[in-house]
Amino acid sequence: AQAPPAPPPPPKVATAPQPPPAPPAQAPAPPPGRTGKPDAAKPDATRPEHVGPLPPVPDPALVQQSPHGPLPIVGADGRKPWQVYARPFDSADKRPRIAVMVADMGLSQAATQSAVTRLPSAVTLAFAPYAGDLQSWIAQARAAGHEAVLQLPMEPLDYPHNDPGPRALLTSLKPSDNLDRLSWLLGRFTGYVGVTNYMGSKFTASTNDVRPVLEVLAKRGLLFVDSRSSARSVATRIAADLGMPRAYNDRFLDNEASRNAIDARLEELERIALKNGAAVGIGYPYPVTIDRIAHWAPTLAAKGIALVPVSAIVDKQSE
Repeated sequence: AQAPPAPPPPPKVATAPQPPPAPPAQAPAPPPGRTGKPDAAKPDATRPEHVGPLPPVPDPALVQQSPHGPLPIVGADGRKPWQVYARPFDSADKRPRIAVMVADMGLSQAATQSAVTRLPSAVTLAFAPYAGDLQSWIAQARAAGHEAVLQLPMEPLDYPHNDPGPRALLTSLKPSDNLDRLSWLLGRFTGYVGVTNYMGSKFTASTNDVRPVLEVLAKRGLLFVDSRSSARSVATRIAADLGMPRAYNDRFLDNEASRNAIDARLEELERIALKNGAAVGIGYPYPVTIDRIAHWAPTLAAKGIALVPVSAIVDKQSE
């Protein structure tokens, strides 16, 4: 049997010619001497993650040469390293803020490169003082938009079984010896906004030991992030007493380095930020940590939360 013939196509209906689309409106020309690009000092509040490369460092006016290397100082004009080297953030943005800091940068080339290139540029990177070629890493991090923090190794409760490394700050040393070690640590590279403690569950709980260190950091115009390796840490309170910019860790993200555990910690940061207005999380450059942060960060805008550098959290948390 033959298949029935296909029906003829429907007749074409004549239509009136459509006018061509109107040309798009032209943006007003930028003022003389300015480009049409957003001002880096005033980023788009709706997209704070898109700031672009940060200026090269150091600023010569904020450097003191020493036998231990270049040390940060407050400029003669009052400018402070924690402000000059910070990643810009629109202070008019009133959304709850979350800062994520990934530590131990520089120790593994592959891990550091992955963090620099894959993590959102609003993520702050904390560099270990024992890494090699640190100034080059800082240049790469800032070119990708990340601000940098220096890790200060401090004595844990189970020292020396758990050793934070050479030239760590110890409760068994005189304050003058710890301050000499501090100068060595601060001179490892330049261009950081501040410091955070690496380990330090014993040191940060000792007022007599931690106060002289924070006094020097405050005079040098740096911020301090208490990783809260101990619930007994007095560092944040002392920093507040000194009037120095400070923040503290709310959650370690990857004590259990699994996808489900990290996702749960990130959700906890969201709840803390929505309740208190600000939250800080610290992680390490495990592949799963970098992957989960990279997937999580783009979801924050729809939740009314801003991902910010740690410098945008200072003094935003309750004591």
